[in-house]
Amino acid sequence: MNKTPKETIALMEELKPLVQNEDVDVVFCPPFVSLLLAIEAAKESNIAIGAQNMHFEESGAYTGEIAPSMLKEIGVKYVLIGHSERREYFAETDETVNKKVLKAIEHGLIPIVCVGETLEQREQEITIDLIRLQTKIALKDVKAEDAKNIVFAYEPIWAIGTGKTATVQQAEEICAAIRQVIAEIYNEEVSNAIRIQYGGSVSADNAKELFAMPNIDGGLVGGASLKADFGKIVNYK
Repeated sequence: MNKTPKETIALMEELKPLVQNEDVDVVFCPPFVSLLLAIEAAKESNIAIGAQNMHFEESGAYTGEIAPSMLKEIGVKYVLIGHSERREYFAETDETVNKKVLKAIEHGLIPIVCVGETLEQREQEITIDLIRLQTKIALKDVKAEDAKNIVFAYEPIWAIGTGKTATVQQAEEICAAIRQVIAEIYNEEVSNAIRIQYGGSVSADNAKELFAMPNIDGGLVGGASLKADFGKIVNYK
């Protein structure tokens, strides 16, 4: 919940020349009120626009919600699903995440599915079990060909907005576990096709080391996306 529409456009104009990189997919996910302006501002650039959330129904008595068809019609390409803050503050569950994934696919939107554990769950040494469960439920009834287009983002909840970052080894271990469970559900072709990101205080200082890991295909960037340093993350090489 950052940036008014005017501030969103000003940030995009600042970042557009800094994120030009044909080898990297760049996606901005502004608040709903800024989506139309952001889509217009992103024209003739390498930036795609995503939404931060959506509902799993087509329409109806869901005051305050946004339907996938609404996002698709205005030109949104990606949608965040199951972000840890949605799970923690707005009662998102693994089951509603799955419903949203299926509905996003139906409408041609690319889901960015977030999974992750709390500090307490990590200390209880159930991280991998939990991540495997979240991944399996998110992919319930998803066909293999559709699964290839999904993006997964591992967000250790204890590292979001805290300045703490999972070690490169911790991030790689969990991203590898996500890829492994996808291979078990489908096959290695599908698991290798799916992009798996790390999200949790990604910065210009740690991006290169994180993205060098074999199972980390990019970053879900929070606070660092609100300033010019985001360009350094996109061009981490």
